[in-house]
Order: sequence, then C-alpha cells, then structure tokens
Amino acid sequence: MSKQVIFASVATAITWAFTALGAGTVVLFNNVCDKFYNIMLGFASGIMLAASFWSLIQPALEITQGNTFAVISVALFFVFGSLFMVMSEKTIEFMSKRFKSGYLKRFAKQKELFMLVYSITIHNIPEGLAVGVAFGAIKKMNCMDEIISAVIIAIGIAIQNFPEGAAISIPLRGYGYSKIKSFVIGQASALVEPIFGIIGALLVVYVKVILPYCLSFAAGCMIFVVVSELIPSCKDNKNFFAVFTVIGFCIMMLLDVLL
Repeated sequence: MSKQVIFASVATAITWAFTALGAGTVVLFNNVCDKFYNIMLGFASGIMLAASFWSLIQPALEITQGNTFAVISVALFFVFGSLFMVMSEKTIEFMSKRFKSGYLKRFAKQKELFMLVYSITIHNIPEGLAVGVAFGAIKKMNCMDEIISAVIIAIGIAIQNFPEGAAISIPLRGYGYSKIKSFVIGQASALVEPIFGIIGALLVVYVKVILPYCLSFAAGCMIFVVVSELIPSCKDNKNFFAVFTVIGFCIMMLLDVLL
C-alpha cells in the first residue's frame, strides 16, 4: 500500500475522530451553544470554500495544461460532484416519504431523527473522498506544499465534523436513548469517511489519468455541502457566522498560497 493511501486513511480516521468528539459532548451537555456552533461551522465553511479552489480546482486545471477538452471535462466533473449530492438529497427525501406509509409507518415518530443521521452519513461520503483524493494527489512525499494542502482540507472537514457529531448525539439523547448509545450512533455516522478516503486515494494513486476529474468532483461535493448544509445550519446571528467564514477562508488561502 502506498504512503499516500496510508496518509489518507490516517487523515480520515482523524476526521472521524472529530465527529466522535462532537458526539461525546452528549455526556457533558444537553445542548450546544449556538454561538459556538456558528463559529465552528463558519470557520469550516471558509476553509472548505478556499480549499475547493486552491487545493482541488486549481491543481486540476493545472494538470490539464490548457487542453480544451480536459478543461471542459474538469468543469463537468465539478458539476457532477454537486449533482451527486443532489441525488443524495433526493434519496433522503424518498426515504422520508417511505416513513409516511406502509410498513415503515410505525416508525413515523422517529422519522426526523433517522433522516438526520442518514443525511449526515450520506454527505460524509464525499468529504472522505475529498480527503482521500487530496492525499492521493501528492506526487512525492517530500512535496510539502501538496502535503500541507491535503492536511488543511482534512482540518477543515474535521472542524465541521465536530458540531455534526453533537447534532446527532444530543437529539438522540432527547429521544430517550442512553448517553452511551447516543454517542455510539453519533460517531458511527462518520465511519464512511475512512472507507471512502481510502477508495479516493487508491483511485488517484493507481489510475492517475483520472486525477484532475477526481479533484474537481470532490470540489463540487465540498462546495455543495457548504452551500446546502453548513450555511443553512447557521443559527440566528448570520453576521457572526459570515465573519468566521471569511476568517477561515483567509487562513486557508494564506496557508495554501504562501506555503
């Protein structure tokens, strides 16, 4: 197994660990402070937006070397990434409707809870892919700028995973689950990240011709998550959220461009 794949597996294990840490807040708290929630999501949004361009889209375009067909293909795969997330959302809606009739009707009271866990699990898939692709794209393990870019992407995803873990475990506790069971289900929602992180890294390492398209696809997924999931999750103080989004964006931009 290549070092890129090993690093990707370690990085996605860390992003999962942040979900577990967030889920672990159910042991200490019954809810999460809205201001803290906004800081975490805003900061992560900024990092993920900046990383989508400087660490994913820009390298993808550089690899194409101006080839018209390749550039158009990169753009299309960026769109495909967002469409993948749209289809995931449609799947969630379909599952939600199934709870309203038939043999799933008896679970109607827990429908919202199930859909919360399911939706977060689904959108953790492209996050794992994004980290895996970023590490798989490292040409040489002494290439510090590429390593730093991959690490920053992992950090951004890890940060926004923390409140996601809490967003699952705390409602579970409210539904009457024990603290231990709430934690176990909360952290399990991110177990798909290491799996798809390894898949993403393997694809890039061993099928190098698809690298720019994988990078672009991951960028499309990440931006969709920010616009569709993170920004709408902002609670009350949108200016506060926006400020930390800008701060996260600037930090990621400076790290990626200067280093």
